[in-house]
Amino acid sequence: MTGMVARVSSGVLPVMLLLLLLLLPAGEAIWLNLPSTGTKCVSEEIQNNVVVLADYIVISDDQNRPSPTISVKVTSPYGNNLHHQENVTHGQFAFTTKEAGNYLACFWVGGHREGSGDVSVNLDWKTGIAAKDWESVARKEKIEGVALELRKLEGAVEAIHENLMYLKEKEADMRIVSERTNTRVAWFSIMSLGICIVVSVLQLWYLKRFFQKKKLI
Repeated sequence: MTGMVARVSSGVLPVMLLLLLLLLPAGEAIWLNLPSTGTKCVSEEIQNNVVVLADYIVISDDQNRPSPTISVKVTSPYGNNLHHQENVTHGQFAFTTKEAGNYLACFWVGGHREGSGDVSVNLDWKTGIAAKDWESVARKEKIEGVALELRKLEGAVEAIHENLMYLKEKEADMRIVSERTNTRVAWFSIMSLGICIVVSVLQLWYLKRFFQKKKLI
């Protein structure tokens, strides 16, 4: 009986690990077609104290010509410049967020390429647990195999918990804003009703005096 339980457990464990690994946050590869003029931007809402790692490279269909160059600028929700490169064919940026909100990465074609067609750019954007260097963690902690996968799952659980707490804080902030708005609307309605009543009373008083002067009443 014990041997049967051991066989069942050994068979179920890899399946459970596989299912949990599918739930891990993964990097997002984005394909951008940049026009010869204009800018294309990618944004993501990220909470505070999250690692962001991204690689970008220009994809050229014509191997006989040099790859076109692009310019890149990454800004924080408050407009702080986190990365800025001009006239490059590839690059990388990495930072740890210090502000919660939408982080913006903008790309545009460098130089003068009017009428030369679109430029294709591949952007590999990773955040949080997906941006962590697990090879360094494995070497440092001397773990591998199932132990390493469990370490990844632990990190994923922590990331999910932090995301839930972030969403909870945002929901609380939105609820406070909603309650303040409702209170202001209620006071505005009361003030509007009071002004209407005062104006009506003044109109009746004016009409009464007018009719009395004309000796109509």
